Amino acid sequence: MKFYIASAWFVLLIFMAGCIEPFSPPEVNSDENHLVVDGFFNVSGTDTSRIELRRTQNINQNTQPAIETGATVAVEQKEGGVYPFAESGNGMYVLPPRNYNTALQYRIRIKTRNGQEYLSEYVSVSQTPAIDSITYKLDAFQNAMVFYVNTHDAQNHTQFYRWKFEETWEYEATYYSALEVVNNAVVLRKDNINSCWSHKKSGSILLGSTVRLSDDIIKNLPLNTVPVSTNKLYIKYSLLVRQYGLSQKAFEYWTDLAKTTQGTGSLFDPQPSQVTGNIKNTADSKEPVFGYFSAATEETRRLTITPHLGVFPRCTEPDTLPIRCGGRDEECALNTTQLLLTYWGPRADSVLVASTECTDCRTNGGTTKRPSFW
Repeated sequence: MKFYIASAWFVLLIFMAGCIEPFSPPEVNSDENHLVVDGFFNVSGTDTSRIELRRTQNINQNTQPAIETGATVAVEQKEGGVYPFAESGNGMYVLPPRNYNTALQYRIRIKTRNGQEYLSEYVSVSQTPAIDSITYKLDAFQNAMVFYVNTHDAQNHTQFYRWKFEETWEYEATYYSALEVVNNAVVLRKDNINSCWSHKKSGSILLGSTVRLSDDIIKNLPLNTVPVSTNKLYIKYSLLVRQYGLSQKAFEYWTDLAKTTQGTGSLFDPQPSQVTGNIKNTADSKEPVFGYFSAATEETRRLTITPHLGVFPRCTEPDTLPIRCGGRDEECALNTTQLLLTYWGPRADSVLVASTECTDCRTNGGTTKRPSFW
């Protein structure tokens, strides 16, 4: 009897498994291209205001997000002033720094190339307090350097904060390339391709609030964690932190967006939902528009350290090749597309060669241009 019951359950399980069909929500396969507005109005008078316009796309698409070109972008002052942005390429629109009245309200107006017009609500300027300090500490458990921000507002007016950061680090190729082949001859290399600098902007939404505290003080809030294994800390590392005060509505928008986009994917994470900001289509208020227009002063602070943490990059051993570039009609035997000359070999008629990954630091994504602040 037990055998028949077990067999029946087995057949039922097979039947249930055969009825499972993949479900794809309509939102995932949607081909609608909604406007995405990223940026804010910098009223500090010290840096350029940047607004980036893009379009949403199907989540299954592997192409880069569509950029919105040919649009007209302007910030409007409630009392009548208009400040037009200039298109700089790749969906980016810029407004040079100047002195603005921080006591007034502003909004953004966007006219796209297809004739649609988008308008934000008027917003007040958020005054951002100065950054007190950027500190760092080596976390032995994570084997990483953790960077912290400290700030405060003695007037208790700010309470809501957002940060962005830009990190820059110096690194070197394993072998120094002193020679190159030019016009079928081995000559000294003019450009130094051994030392490079790489640059990366923060991708996470970094927020902080003191609304539940008695004082408007942010103390040792972790902003960035750099594992030692990345080798970013081996020579020299620099972190530029940008700080912005937010209104409560803007803070709630970025908080909701962070919950939606930065969850771990577990059952206990906030479920995905549509997060819309304060920008609307003037002809169709129900059309989803993603982004939040804010006006604020900006505070920055840079920290540069030389911790010498990590290991020198390793690579395959260089090889010795003879030089055969003597005759006019004879091409140089060295394969300059795969091998890069490093330094003189043990004989006068040979050189040591290695792959470009071992000798050209640019292959790791950096540039040989030394930053002005270095």
